[in-house]
Amino acid sequence: MNTRIVLASGNQGKLRELQQLLQPLDVELVSQGDLGIDDAEETGLTFIENAILKARHASDISGLPALADDSGLAVDALGGAPGIYSARFSSATDGAEPTGDRATRDTANNRKLLTLLDGVPDRNRTAQFHCVLVYLRHAADPVPIVCHGVWQGRILLSPTGEGGFGYDPLFHVPSMGCSSAQLSAAQKNVISHRAVAMQALLQQLPARL
Repeated sequence: MNTRIVLASGNQGKLRELQQLLQPLDVELVSQGDLGIDDAEETGLTFIENAILKARHASDISGLPALADDSGLAVDALGGAPGIYSARFSSATDGAEPTGDRATRDTANNRKLLTLLDGVPDRNRTAQFHCVLVYLRHAADPVPIVCHGVWQGRILLSPTGEGGFGYDPLFHVPSMGCSSAQLSAAQKNVISHRAVAMQALLQQLPARL
């Protein structure tokens, strides 16, 4: 019998990627949105803090084990921004809540990133995608599994590719010679920040199910 795990996110892109990455295990991953659970308030200052907050929130309300993914883009020329504010970067400076659907917000975030990097030479446009995965057996689990993956790249001058989500069209992957949005799901699930974190999680998760 498979184990049902709630994903502490309503992001369908993340859900699809994580479902594919979890295929080696006999688990059913269900989005918190499908269970009627609202997003947790992300009051942490790091990816790890926010991932734990989200996992605990989803597990507490659902009564299920929870998996949380807190990820984002860190651009060196911007001092690590957008960082934990990656998903709401376009509205982060004025404290406003993000508006519109996810595709609209992605477009606004990408536009703001390009504006801030206007005039920055290619050699200084280095960036990293970070992904922190946290697994809790229950809301009060004192020993969560915490895994961190990093993906090195640089920011392009304009969006390229139709796949992926978020900043994928702007994230150039040197080892592949293309943007993250031009990679197939199979390619991404081998080399991405989320794939690296998930491989670490898969080594520990079977003993905790």
